[in-house]
Amino acid sequence: MNICEKQDIDSIYKKLNDTTHSYPKDKTICQLFEAQAEKTPDAKAVIFGEEELTYRELNKKAGQLAYALHLSGVEKNGIIGIMVERSLEMIIGIYGILKYGASYLPISPEYPQKRIDYIVSDSNPSCFIGQSKTIHRISGFDKICINLDDESNYELPECSYADTVRPNDLMYIIYTSGSTGNPKGVMVEQHSVVNRLNWMQKRYPITHYDTILQKTSFVFDVSVWELFWWSITGAKVSMLKPGFERFPQGIIEEVEKNKITIIHFVPSMFNSFLNYICNEDYSTKLLTLKHIFCSGEALTPIHVKKFNTLLGQINGTRLTNLYGPTEATVDVTYYDCPFDDEISKVPIGKPIDNTAMYILGEACLLSPGEKGELCIAGVGLARGYLNQPELTNEKFVDGLGGRGEMVYRTGDYACLMHDGNIDYLGRMDNQVKIRGLRIELGEIEAKICEYESVSQCIVALINADSINPVLKAYILTTDSELAVQKLKKFLRTYLPDYMIPNDFVLMKDFPITMNGKVDRKALVLL
Repeated sequence: MNICEKQDIDSIYKKLNDTTHSYPKDKTICQLFEAQAEKTPDAKAVIFGEEELTYRELNKKAGQLAYALHLSGVEKNGIIGIMVERSLEMIIGIYGILKYGASYLPISPEYPQKRIDYIVSDSNPSCFIGQSKTIHRISGFDKICINLDDESNYELPECSYADTVRPNDLMYIIYTSGSTGNPKGVMVEQHSVVNRLNWMQKRYPITHYDTILQKTSFVFDVSVWELFWWSITGAKVSMLKPGFERFPQGIIEEVEKNKITIIHFVPSMFNSFLNYICNEDYSTKLLTLKHIFCSGEALTPIHVKKFNTLLGQINGTRLTNLYGPTEATVDVTYYDCPFDDEISKVPIGKPIDNTAMYILGEACLLSPGEKGELCIAGVGLARGYLNQPELTNEKFVDGLGGRGEMVYRTGDYACLMHDGNIDYLGRMDNQVKIRGLRIELGEIEAKICEYESVSQCIVALINADSINPVLKAYILTTDSELAVQKLKKFLRTYLPDYMIPNDFVLMKDFPITMNGKVDRKALVLL
């Protein structure tokens, strides 16, 4: 590469990454919420079924829970686990943890016990918060447990330690699938979330007229903006009843009943939703929908065209494609889909505020159109992985030749398009997504290999681009009578249901490439 070419490339990335903007970097999410609660105490904040909380009521109950934590002697600035179903108590629990000055660690009640046990052992939380229907799952926890259903918690005085929390303190830890056989905890700091929400409010402003639908499980990072964006703007949130996120009719009824204006979909569920509403004219029930955000999977031109026909051109609803890994605070790029233009692809777009995106090939910046690894820099980068310094150092690196700019290596292939947008081109490794759920195939393979008589295993995602992708496990075993049902039962003690393969193929040998590695391409054709 000659000097002129290098200067041209540098100028291209300088223009792409001209994203520096001010944000309240000296504030934390809880401080911003408390300021909003003081400003609009009687405004409606949270809706769940027929129950509601105003800003004043939520602030009070969260403060009372913070005092219960204080009475229990729980460590401040520590990690507090929370295992609850979607409910008012979930919101109270999370906000109470933040008011106490701690970071929250969400764990799904639907996780198998051994996965729960691993996360608890790895994170070593100082306390656990749950409900009557979930607290038995953490009964072996030998530290403090608080039941959110215990009314005595809400007879206590209020307290808040929000002013003692610093912007670079941890806000939450979310565990994602890990390639070594166990999940890994991603640590995200307060200022990173403040920046992310500040950008979203600036780009897509909401007011007290708006209602966000909260339907993402709180163990996935999309839930973060659903849980907090409204609370710093005076808007409100409607909590969808657990399980209803799988049913378009339930979502439609919630939108109509509570005048939802903002909603998120994983593209596969978005497609099901669009297919459902096209069978009958539901546009009048969705009149309040102002904006739909999609992330977690590739959004296609077919999705966009179908959306524009059914909602965009009729109701004026906008559609935005977001992209981002948990390690960079939810989303780092955005692309506002056009209403009427025919598009051949849906890019992941351009970086959000205070974020830089690079396409790297062997530590050098690649020109537009060249395929390389997508790397992320900026204030949204996570602190790293809990208790995994080697993995942290492997993924969070100085990726620009000694310039001192830390980048996160996403493991995603991408290219910079000539119009300045970024195009996502797939994974470099064996990480996949099903319905937006991030899965390391290596974690499934490692667990299967722990089963008796299994010597090797390859798991593949079949029909990845279809509506119904499936996981298929190819097993090298000496036991031709291996009982698949018993193997599935074994796996369910460690893995959530969405990580259990749909099909199992028992084999005596794997096809091998010329360099002696397993030929995955040949394997999936068997």
